[in-house]
Amino acid sequence: MIEYRVRTVPDFTALGQLRTAAWNGPDDGQSWPAVLARSLTWVTAHEGERLVGFVNVAWDGGAHAFLLDTTVHPDVRRRGVGLRLVRAAAGSARQGGAYWLHVDFEPHLRDFYVACGFRSTDAGLLRLA
Repeated sequence: MIEYRVRTVPDFTALGQLRTAAWNGPDDGQSWPAVLARSLTWVTAHEGERLVGFVNVAWDGGAHAFLLDTTVHPDVRRRGVGLRLVRAAAGSARQGGAYWLHVDFEPHLRDFYVACGFRSTDAGLLRLA
């Protein structure tokens, strides 16, 4: 059974390990305390004590929130974990005062985010580095 926790501070080493497993890139977890200190909310998913999912919601301090870092461990994908993470994050952002929830995604994730309730809009992107 998967348990979802809203705004419960995760073990940052475990979060780094989750991100490393899911994204195939190194993450030692050390940057997460500063990230979450500036976040509106976040949601973690746990199978027993094992961290298997995470999503973060950054915000502008007002009406706009931004869904970031949706992560599900490869061992538990295709079981609805990502969908439930995003829905819990959206509900928590709404309770936190956000009016809009934005997300950027790569084309292969379009169906997932549409299933989460997002719709496509025109947007702009400026690369800064």
